[in-house]
Amino acid sequence: MILPGSAVKVINPQDTYYLFQGLVQRVSDGKAAVLFEGGNWDKLVAFRLSELEEVDTTAARKKK
Repeated sequence: MILPGSAVKVINPQDTYYLFQGLVQRVSDGKAAVLFEGGNWDKLVAFRLSELEEVDTTAARKKK
């Protein structure tokens, strides 16, 4: 379930933001506003919920 504060990835290959990851700021009417931050830019973009996939941020990292 995608809620505000969730980390998500864009899964629509036809979208400019395909495979970008961001944070959901708000959800309403079947759409989510996702905040992308990168280097010297921030962008808030709305997507249909079907175009997003929740990212597991709790996955254990491999030790070298």
